[in-house]
Amino acid sequence: MTEDTIVVELTDVHAGYLPGVNILNGANLIARQGELIGIIGPNGAGKSTLLKAIFGMLQVRSGEITLNGESIVGLKADKLVKRGVAFVPQTNNVFPSLTIAENLQMGLYQNPKIYSERLEFVTGIFAELGKRLGQRAGSLSGGERQMVAMSRALMMDPSVLLLDEPSAGLSPVRQDDAFIRVSDINKAGVTTIMVEQNARRCLQICDRGYVLDQGKDAYEGTGRELLNDPKVIGLYLGTLGTDAA
Repeated sequence: MTEDTIVVELTDVHAGYLPGVNILNGANLIARQGELIGIIGPNGAGKSTLLKAIFGMLQVRSGEITLNGESIVGLKADKLVKRGVAFVPQTNNVFPSLTIAENLQMGLYQNPKIYSERLEFVTGIFAELGKRLGQRAGSLSGGERQMVAMSRALMMDPSVLLLDEPSAGLSPVRQDDAFIRVSDINKAGVTTIMVEQNARRCLQICDRGYVLDQGKDAYEGTGRELLNDPKVIGLYLGTLGTDAA
């Protein structure tokens, strides 16, 4: 695949959790090979719902979602993992009673033979985890748990990583660390789609961004374009946009 190859595409997607109630109301998105895509917007805009729609966690009522040109609408999460899609939810994203090593092994339940190879890859990005593989995940800080969750998602060598609010609940220092790690993962060749409440930091590191509002993409552009768009600043970034250049 070339850098222009479209890996994930959503076209006019309508989806929701309850019968007759849509959260997504015509959402569109394109993620090309190797891109880091940021999704921002107000609370309740449908950002997390969009990721769950891609990952087969709710009913897509109309529209199309494709992975490498093939429809994935209706496929369950286990089938999507086999096809190279990984998802890191915002909460409850580690097994607290298991060690770090055991959490990583859980990420490979479909292909345990590549554990050593993938462990080398993830500890190249998250070096501190490699020194603490025997520690239980429940004893880790929020930022450390986020590292474990991202590492476990990477164990199956995904081509696409879906991240739901990786900086949520973290201290400012840990938030910066989380964004650096997301960039490192993306630079290692993993197409990444990230939903994030910290809109300014998200747009600073992403190749392209989408502003979701009421379940639709209201604005789309490069991270820098959105950071400097007066309408986006006024409606969605507020004062966060003023020091983003």
